[in-house]
Amino acid sequence: MKIPKICVIEGDGIGKEVIPETVRILKEIGDFEFIYEHAGYECFKRCGDAIPEKTLKTAKECDAILFGAVSTPKLDETERKPYKSPILTLRKELDLYANVRPIHKLDNSDSSNNIDFIIIRENTEGLYSGVEYYDEEKELAISERHISKKGSKRIIKFAFEYAVKHHRKKVSCIHKSNILRITDGLFLNIFNEFKEKYKNEYNIEGNDYLVDATAMYILKSPQMFDVIVTTNLFGDILSDEASGLLGGLGLAPSANIGDNYGLFEPVHGSAPDIAGKGVANPIAAVLSASMMLYYLDMKEKSRLLKDAVKQVLAHKDITPDLGGNLKTKEVSDKIIEELRKIS
Repeated sequence: MKIPKICVIEGDGIGKEVIPETVRILKEIGDFEFIYEHAGYECFKRCGDAIPEKTLKTAKECDAILFGAVSTPKLDETERKPYKSPILTLRKELDLYANVRPIHKLDNSDSSNNIDFIIIRENTEGLYSGVEYYDEEKELAISERHISKKGSKRIIKFAFEYAVKHHRKKVSCIHKSNILRITDGLFLNIFNEFKEKYKNEYNIEGNDYLVDATAMYILKSPQMFDVIVTTNLFGDILSDEASGLLGGLGLAPSANIGDNYGLFEPVHGSAPDIAGKGVANPIAAVLSASMMLYYLDMKEKSRLLKDAVKQVLAHKDITPDLGGNLKTKEVSDKIIEELRKIS
């Protein structure tokens, strides 16, 4: 059997702590070829490029990418030397148009608080299109929001197909078309076209909510959601909010999926305030690796890794952000112990 090639980009800050621990756990569960590359703020300071061409080339040659977290330089630094975001660059270069963020409460000690839904956001356009400029004459800063038919169709189709594949019953479109009538109006109209098709063919319900109301519903009644599909910025904000239902960003994994590539990263940032202290929570990175295993068609290993994390959480073997006192490495050791018990 072919050994999967994984491009590993640790990045900055706690990325350099949680990604090595995740690799150590992956070595316990299977055979992989890990190829290490550089990207991020430290890379930018060292060689003047936040994501070198060599990194992009390796990413394109591998079966999947495991990405840590990167810091962003101060604005005055980027004025002297142009800085391009490594993660946004990877998303665009590899056309990773679907960002998948599961909001799944792994600690089911309170069965009345069962939370299990998926946020799927468009990943390459919207307000993250990167088109910004300053009009000196008008003293006006402008950022363009790009919503295309192509981008909308493929992310909405992805969401409905995800629902079919994973036996989900409902897809909710989140928008602000009452104000953003052209951009979100386009997104919602396309959603409504797909809604009819998937209702007729697969009996999947489709509905829509305004984004501001959704922010409240996620906190008040998260069980009303199954699959959420939305635009780039809305999805980014709502998924970070929803991670609070799980215990915080230390438990929030994500996948960036395209037609040809997959990149997997914890939702959290580089957290410079705790970097180097050995207390970063590795679970979001480990769960991202579980998503990577599923993508690589290693579904049983993906399940085992997720089950091991569930056991660690049930036993309260956790880092300080969750109220525990274990170090990053100690949590990883506990996950490995659980893997050896159940595999």
